[in-house]
Amino acid sequence: MENIETMPKQIRVLLFDLGGVLIELNELSTLLHLNGDEMPVNKLWSDWLSSPAARAFEMGISTKEQFADKYIEETNLPIKRNEFLNAFTQLPKGLYPDAHRLIERCRDRYFIACLSNTNTLHWQRLIHEMGIDGMFDQHFASHLTGKLKPDRESFEHVLQSLNCDPSAILFLDDNEMNVKAARSIGIIAYRTEGVQEAEKTLEKIGILTVS
Repeated sequence: MENIETMPKQIRVLLFDLGGVLIELNELSTLLHLNGDEMPVNKLWSDWLSSPAARAFEMGISTKEQFADKYIEETNLPIKRNEFLNAFTQLPKGLYPDAHRLIERCRDRYFIACLSNTNTLHWQRLIHEMGIDGMFDQHFASHLTGKLKPDRESFEHVLQSLNCDPSAILFLDDNEMNVKAARSIGIIAYRTEGVQEAEKTLEKIGILTVS
């Protein structure tokens, strides 16, 4: 975990990434290297974020069928559309233990929001199976906003929607690219993986009292 300083008092918004922070993901092999090739995780995610097919789907501008066909073509995956879509739909495994408890610990003093690159297939599961709808005061889901992390516009949209200064937002994400992008416009951001690390970070900062 990186060095953490005491958090400024002006923080009023806690902004959480979902996958990798509050929601556990199945092995990336389920989706990103079904062809059996070994590849570092950071390279897998970098390739995913630069994929035209993935970007279009997670910006809400293509159908699931268009997404699957174009992604299979881009990556030369030796599978059929339905096989790919079934594997892709199961990428979110479920909420990490204590995810709800962490959000409840923050709720009394802060406005709680999520900022997630997601899509229609995953969003239905997040809402109906995992019950995230009631966890947050506001959702910023990429397929609904049309804006993706780590693009600057994704973070600017949050600032405009919440009508607040970037220094009033604390953002937690498991992807260093997203953390750096948030910091570049003045948002206070840290890389954390899983609920336990997120909770420890918030405690060290002073957002939460040590339990």
